[in-house]
Amino acid sequence: MSSILIKTELRVRVREEIDSLPNEYVRQSNKGIFLQVTSLKAFSDARNIMLYYSVEREPDTVEIAKHALANGKTVAFPYCFRGGIMQAREVKDLNILVPAILGIPAPPDEAPLVEPEKLDLIIVPALAFDKSGYRLGYGGGYYDRYLSDISAYTVGITRHRLLRDEVPREKHDVAVNCLVTEEIVLAQP
Repeated sequence: MSSILIKTELRVRVREEIDSLPNEYVRQSNKGIFLQVTSLKAFSDARNIMLYYSVEREPDTVEIAKHALANGKTVAFPYCFRGGIMQAREVKDLNILVPAILGIPAPPDEAPLVEPEKLDLIIVPALAFDKSGYRLGYGGGYYDRYLSDISAYTVGITRHRLLRDEVPREKHDVAVNCLVTEEIVLAQP
């Protein structure tokens, strides 16, 4: 079976798992992930941070963004183009975000570009991560392309119950430098 088909089937299973997570667990997980991420030395040292806007039952990144802004950090969100191309665009106020591809809040067209080499930290989304920092993404390839030539420190966040021993990998997949759940921080060698 091809790795694409395996990933497709695994995405369906993980989405079902996510849907079945108890609401109280999701709330507690969000609190724990926030504390873990904002306690990272890489987070406190970072001046320029890129993170995604969490939707539905993804680990909450909105509170992380608010915390970063309140602490004087430059905060950027993905600005996506069709074909899997993504940029980081600065946001000084979360209220300026507008629905974009798939309805996910994103910076408006006029938001300033943050060049990839200026980013110190990127918080990376996924349906699930494995213990080696590889991700089961959503299938659009945006982050795989963006992270392939980036020097910023990357942090993957996932709920502990979704952490896998291993996810299917392809040659273009890029592991994050650090993986955070509400229970653990795994820095990759």
